[in-house]
Amino acid sequence: KKSRTHLVIIGSAAAVIAAVIGTGVQATAGAGFALVVGQLVSGQRWYWAVGATWWIFVNTASRGETLVRGFRRVLGTVIGICLGFLVAIPLHGAPVPTAALVAACVFGIFYTAAVSYTWMMLWVTLLAELLYGLLGVLSPGLLALRLAETGIGALGAALAVLFVLPVTTHATTDAWIQRALRCVHACTAEAAARLAGSATADPAPRVAELEQLLGRVRLSVAPLVHPLNPMPARKARARRVLALLDDCAREVRGLVAVAADPEASHDARLAAACWRVEAAVEALTAGRAEPLHRPAEAPAEPALAHLHGLERALAELAEPLRKPSGSRLVGA
Repeated sequence: KKSRTHLVIIGSAAAVIAAVIGTGVQATAGAGFALVVGQLVSGQRWYWAVGATWWIFVNTASRGETLVRGFRRVLGTVIGICLGFLVAIPLHGAPVPTAALVAACVFGIFYTAAVSYTWMMLWVTLLAELLYGLLGVLSPGLLALRLAETGIGALGAALAVLFVLPVTTHATTDAWIQRALRCVHACTAEAAARLAGSATADPAPRVAELEQLLGRVRLSVAPLVHPLNPMPARKARARRVLALLDDCAREVRGLVAVAADPEASHDARLAAACWRVEAAVEALTAGRAEPLHRPAEAPAEPALAHLHGLERALAELAEPLRKPSGSRLVGA
């Protein structure tokens, strides 16, 4: 069992590493395409296309993530150019109002960077337009060129992720979900050891690691739950997986909080429940088709209640994570 567990962990890590390497190769190929085509469109502003391609690949690790990010960049640029026609061009580089709007754009960039890539690109585009207005070179033709070069960069990124070492959303998401499930088991084991009286067991760092992994899962699954995703069945399945993983995290946090209570005592049923959690994680990560244990009503004892809730969430995860044949199905 330990050997199989190690193989699953190594396989998950290898998938993540392969995705990172593949993204680097794709970014290089996409930037090369943007460089050549961007030069043909404009010998002076070709770097806009290359920059668009490069930034589309930042913090992406799958085909779906890259395509969604490229769409958001183009959309933000289009909206920003429309604002440029309404705001930047009529100003004609007037220093005082331009300076005020530049300050507002800088604030907008930092405020929306963590919220929406589309909104961030809107502010970046408007900021560039205002600065070019101060330099006296802003014109409708320049705005059209900005849009064209951004489109070339997005096209280069799209072609790269589709035809150069494509890394599917399925492979990347599957690897991150397996790591999250392994972390769920590690959290449970540490909490159980703490309840059993171990002085060295500390589940808190595992909980922090689980939160980070779930954040990465959400980022990887984001293309599947995007409003423009034309596959409603996979969208619903992805949302179900996210909801159940959140249920697992909630039960793990509750279990760790109980384990932190110095008066909490060990129950003989606790070891059996932890073993069932381990078996459930093994079945999910190995893709086995046997039915998972679905506990009855949770007992009143807090630790067992959280463990039974965790068992239910893991049992319900079996359906959306597998194809009818029993193999894993996490992404597109």
